[in-house]
Amino acid sequence: MERTVTVAILEGLHARPAALFVQEASKQPASVTLTVPNEEPVDADSILGVMTLGVAAGMQVVLSTEKDDDAAQASVDALAAFLAQETIR
Repeated sequence: MERTVTVAILEGLHARPAALFVQEASKQPASVTLTVPNEEPVDADSILGVMTLGVAAGMQVVLSTEKDDDAAQASVDALAAFLAQETIR
């Protein structure tokens, strides 16, 4: 399963938003990877991996899982919704 998402978070995935994204990914029932163009996928629950991608607001990223079941769908949905927020609470 794979979904392309445009990052709406104004700060991108830097510092606090990255940490909160990783926390959200860690709560999910399925493992998810995060990919940006011309880079290798990283585990969405890895703070170092996510930070190395340098994701900025307006960038498109790909969320993917190896499985195609309800848990995978729920995981991708939750992380896509997180990335679609402009501000993080």
